[in-house]
Amino acid sequence: MVNLAHKIDLNGAFLYGEALSRSAQERLVDDIRQIARAAPLYAPETPQGQKMSVRMTAAGRFGWVTDRRGYRYEARHPRGTAWPDIPESLRAIWSVVAPEARAPESALINFYGEGARMGLHQDKDEADFGQPVVSVSLGDEGLFRIGGTARGGKTASHWLRSGDVLVLGEVARLAHHGVDKIRYRSSTLLPDGGRINVTMRVVT
Repeated sequence: MVNLAHKIDLNGAFLYGEALSRSAQERLVDDIRQIARAAPLYAPETPQGQKMSVRMTAAGRFGWVTDRRGYRYEARHPRGTAWPDIPESLRAIWSVVAPEARAPESALINFYGEGARMGLHQDKDEADFGQPVVSVSLGDEGLFRIGGTARGGKTASHWLRSGDVLVLGEVARLAHHGVDKIRYRSSTLLPDGGRINVTMRVVT
């Protein structure tokens, strides 16, 4: 069950705080571990040759990849195998917070260890910007920052906690956003610490 009672507007994105119970979070972590066994986490590299500080994998028809060839979606993991299916536990969250949207085709999974971050960026490699991006936070708290569609404007920051669900749609669909830092070991969900962020998207 997804709790939509605690809704916050973050520059046009909608944050549902404490949307997932502890037991629901634990089930999600189990599902994500199964995904990572089939499609192992890897350290992506930007087209400029820089290693990203997060580790990444995916589920669904497509996974987002980056390497010297650029940013793009691919139907296969870098090791050549198909991505596993998006589990029903994630699809159920999507259907509650984005009931009008098409079914998600990709669930990107980023793991933030101690010191990891994600710079401000736009999610714009998808074909249909009318479809939202739904983000699920698990584990350690992450300082999320969101601005507008143009770089350099005013931004707002908010700590995302385990069980929070964020929807970037409509005016916030192409907003610049990122995670400045995590509060390492602020959660007990992951025994070894760290933050998992899952972002579901329609790709085509």
